[in-house]
Amino acid sequence: MEPRNHTWVVEFLLLGLSEDPGLQPLIFMLFLSMYLVTVSGNLLIVLAILSDPHLHTPMYLFLANLSMVDICFTSTTVPKMLVNIQTQSRVISYAACITQMFFFLLFVALDNFLLATMGYDRFVAICHPLHYTVIMTPQLCVQLVLGCWTISVLYALLNILLVPRLSFCTHVDIPHFFCEINQVVHRACSDTFLNDLMVYFSAVLLGGGPLAGILYSYSKIVSSIRAISSAQGKYKAFSTCASHLSVVSLFYGTGLGVYLSSTAVHNSHSPAAASVMYTVVTPMLNPFIYSLRNNDIQRAVKIHLRKIF
Repeated sequence: MEPRNHTWVVEFLLLGLSEDPGLQPLIFMLFLSMYLVTVSGNLLIVLAILSDPHLHTPMYLFLANLSMVDICFTSTTVPKMLVNIQTQSRVISYAACITQMFFFLLFVALDNFLLATMGYDRFVAICHPLHYTVIMTPQLCVQLVLGCWTISVLYALLNILLVPRLSFCTHVDIPHFFCEINQVVHRACSDTFLNDLMVYFSAVLLGGGPLAGILYSYSKIVSSIRAISSAQGKYKAFSTCASHLSVVSLFYGTGLGVYLSSTAVHNSHSPAAASVMYTVVTPMLNPFIYSLRNNDIQRAVKIHLRKIF
């Protein structure tokens, strides 16, 4: 069969986190527990915000969108991994792999842009408090969310549309628990220069752009907080953005850790193990971070739980 036809008949094998059969039940239970906590925690945040009129503000609108994206983000990778472990099958079809890559890139980009948007919201709230309601109108908030979705979809499409041009051999092992685009592209039998160029260019542009916006926002926020005379005022201003800053640090810190581990460590499973931090652990911790120091969220969650039980 000609190499150009291999793309349409190929089946990928996801090697997962470990090939040791004895570890599979432990991995299954661990990831199932984390997935259930992630979905229930983020869903509870969304429902609490939607059910409480007092939380229908720009900050909580963005938080609800972030929680929904975290649910979708984790659901893109973990359920397939759990099914593979349960059925003792590592196979994923070409079409399913392409689909998984698209949604993974989409939700990673959405996380990036929503965190940047939330940083802008905190910048306006602290640096321009008197004009906050005038600047952060409902129309602007909707436009910002739609803008995040539009750019993220285009980013995912630009990377995915270049994959079908590659030719794959009929047997491809991916040392990962999901179809990570770099792992898939680098196992092609044809030239991957254009794909690599697009992946790195878009990653720098769409990863560095939101991060630069967040850093700029916080540089202005720090300047505004330093100008506040009372210690209580400084603490109150900082507490409004502490949760967001924690999530940003966790998201970008784990992402950087994945990159460093993939370049410094030559163990084939090390990038997969490091990816667990930002694909599973970070979305799981976000609801706890945002509810830990936020009395409004805690109150709304308690009210919603009383309605359920």
